[in-house]
Amino acid sequence: MIGPAGRYAPSPTSDLHLGNLRTAVVAWLMARSSGRRFVLRIEDLDTARVRAAGPMALRQQADLDSLGLDFDPPLLRQSDRLDAYAHALLSLADRTYECFCTRREIAEAASAPHGAALRPYPGTCLRLTSAEREARRAVRPPAMRVRAEAAVQTIVDRWSGQVTAVVDDLVLVRNDGTPAYNFAVVVDDLFQGVDQVVRGDDLLASAPRQAWLAEQLGGRAPSYGHVPLVLNESGQRLAKRDGAVTLADLAAEGTSAQDALTTIAVSLGLTHPNERVTPAQLLHRFDPDALPRDPWVYRP
Repeated sequence: MIGPAGRYAPSPTSDLHLGNLRTAVVAWLMARSSGRRFVLRIEDLDTARVRAAGPMALRQQADLDSLGLDFDPPLLRQSDRLDAYAHALLSLADRTYECFCTRREIAEAASAPHGAALRPYPGTCLRLTSAEREARRAVRPPAMRVRAEAAVQTIVDRWSGQVTAVVDDLVLVRNDGTPAYNFAVVVDDLFQGVDQVVRGDDLLASAPRQAWLAEQLGGRAPSYGHVPLVLNESGQRLAKRDGAVTLADLAAEGTSAQDALTTIAVSLGLTHPNERVTPAQLLHRFDPDALPRDPWVYRP
């Protein structure tokens, strides 16, 4: 890959709604205004259903294209990168261990009086003997965790400021063999030269652990910018249940993609409701420091 990049990385589970598209617009503006490449990654590792969701990924790409957002090739699909994740896991082999805990067991351990107050995972499987591991493998396949040793990591977010957290022994590969989200995105960011991550602020808490993991893999943590979410009128994060919030739904009501882009631009303070704008026009007006810091309440 040539030169630094920003990225947009949707999971092809459903149509993008206005909140997703608003984040994509901000990510595009951040990358293009700083002279970076802007790459698209399809995060399709979660399930067989998602991996087979080619039509949904195409619909998402069509929606982004209809807003006028362009991407630099090549398109990356996580489902094509299993060998890369396996290689990255090998590079951490001296710091990984098998974990046989279920989610329920982890939750119960964390809520116990002497549970891990600092780390979400209490390290139950960290010091198992060889015999104990062998016995547990006969019951269920293990996940693979990295031994973080309660490392403390600080990141500086463009809009939220300094965020410091203790890094837990996060899962790298789930017990079904699927690379975990926090692992795969770091491996892919390093591969694609992504040094600027702009995404929804619901993912802010994961930034320190991902920054730490990037460094363990021999790379550098990217700069971060977490965009406030879009909420419905009840103050909950926007979802399809809120009505016409996808471009397809809006089109059925007579609202074009151009109109949707204007609505997004208004929410970012970059235009007024009656102006038809293009991403190129917004780029000339864009000032990252002037973006709204509060969630946008969408009122259809």
